[in-house]
Amino acid sequence: MKLPFDARPGVALDPGYLTLLRETPLIPVDLPGDRKALLVTSHDDVRTVLADDRFSREAWHNGTLFARRSEALALVTSDAPTHTRRRRAVQSWFTHRQAAAARPGIERLAEDLIDGMEKDGSTADLVARFSVPLAYGVICDMLAVPVSDVELFLPWVNAMMSAGRCTKEEVDAAHTHMYAYFETQLAERREAMAAGTPGEDLLTALLQSGELSDVEISTFGLGLMVAGGETTTNFLSCCVLEILARPDLVAALREDPSGIPGAVDECLRWVWFNGTGGQPHVVVEEADLAGTRMCPGQVVIPLTDAANRDPSVFEDADEFRTDRAANPHMGFGYGRHMCLGAAHARVEAEVAVAALLRRLPHLSVAVEPDQLEWRDRMFIRGVWSLPVAWCPR
Repeated sequence: MKLPFDARPGVALDPGYLTLLRETPLIPVDLPGDRKALLVTSHDDVRTVLADDRFSREAWHNGTLFARRSEALALVTSDAPTHTRRRRAVQSWFTHRQAAAARPGIERLAEDLIDGMEKDGSTADLVARFSVPLAYGVICDMLAVPVSDVELFLPWVNAMMSAGRCTKEEVDAAHTHMYAYFETQLAERREAMAAGTPGEDLLTALLQSGELSDVEISTFGLGLMVAGGETTTNFLSCCVLEILARPDLVAALREDPSGIPGAVDECLRWVWFNGTGGQPHVVVEEADLAGTRMCPGQVVIPLTDAANRDPSVFEDADEFRTDRAANPHMGFGYGRHMCLGAAHARVEAEVAVAALLRRLPHLSVAVEPDQLEWRDRMFIRGVWSLPVAWCPR
């Protein structure tokens, strides 16, 4: 098997890949540059790789499996104590309490976006008109950067999150532009602080705390914009696509919206998210995976998408069930590298599904499934556009 994966359509993990991933818990894979690794597929083993200090991300020196440079991934490619220090500096902004406090603002933004969609008719591209402005709007608010700059960011984001789609020149230019943008943002924050009028945004808070260097703050800002916007945008679209494919579920959620958190949670388990396989880890101390001794130097890649379909952990693993009493999925990762913005992303998805189902009667996908253009050669899977239609109220 080779990584990145060949592009295949569909919200859920491709059945052909799923069969291969279940044949053995450790699958030899070829990485770009003729490098070898083992793909880790069982739920227990994936958790071990993600949480055990015997598996190091920092020891992998061959870059990421997509276009982001390792130095532009402040949290993803670092180990303790560097990772601990950086994450601690920003953690208080991404708690469940902070996400709950942000919910009213996210709800207002969702309502405003739907107002605009309704004003323009009864059809729209949900990605361009809703998922992108919602996901990036939340981040822009947190960083206090103009929402109008999103159109500037998107080409850079696509280049930095590509897995073979963009040229090296496009990728290099995107990194240069993004760093320059956030360096300018930090300079503006410093001017405001010197004038005695500091803002209440995350970038200002990080400058005031002095826990991170300017480069680390710029890296975190661009990382939040790129990774946070890209992941949430595509998850929202896939979540809506999967739910709309189930008319009985749509009717049930409209009747009783209290079921929406369970539906979102199941989407986090169900959506095939990772186009490249994941972050390589290097074994730095002997450890066992699937009953096999891993020796120092061995490279392993934990595949959360496969772990989320492990039948030894999930009853009816190949069924989309929103009523699971327990759902220990790893849609946000696991352990020390669990997604920093998980609480906010969950709130955004719950708000988005609730608002769309409540506001847009008979909401449906406006094209046949084979007409959807899936994101190929990209780190995050999803669709480039999602045409939808509804009945005017």
